Amino acid sequence: MSERSETKRPEPAIDLGSLNRRDPTVPDPAPPFDPLRLCVYTTVALLACLLGPVALLGFALLAIAGYARARRAGLLRSRCKLGDTRLVLLYLSVIAVAAAVATPFWVAFWVRWITGG
Repeated sequence: MSERSETKRPEPAIDLGSLNRRDPTVPDPAPPFDPLRLCVYTTVALLACLLGPVALLGFALLAIAGYARARRAGLLRSRCKLGDTRLVLLYLSVIAVAAAVATPFWVAFWVRWITGG
């Protein structure tokens, strides 16, 4: 036999078999922060910049539909700062009307700007 097969590995001085194992007494770590809302807010802001009052009107109408449906299902208080869903619906309706009034002016501005008039 060769010398290699006859040599033995030395025994470790300490037992390392218990390393890198999960300790059941330690709770799971909290999941990392997911900034999804920030991405959503950025996308909404981009759409508002590009589409102006048209986007505002669309989002307001979408929110009105959502709050009206939730109110019919029994939601009386919202996590919105206004609290009462009737106030939220009123707020969204005022914004929708303002956006609808502003849309023709916004379109006229862009037509004039693009045509150089």
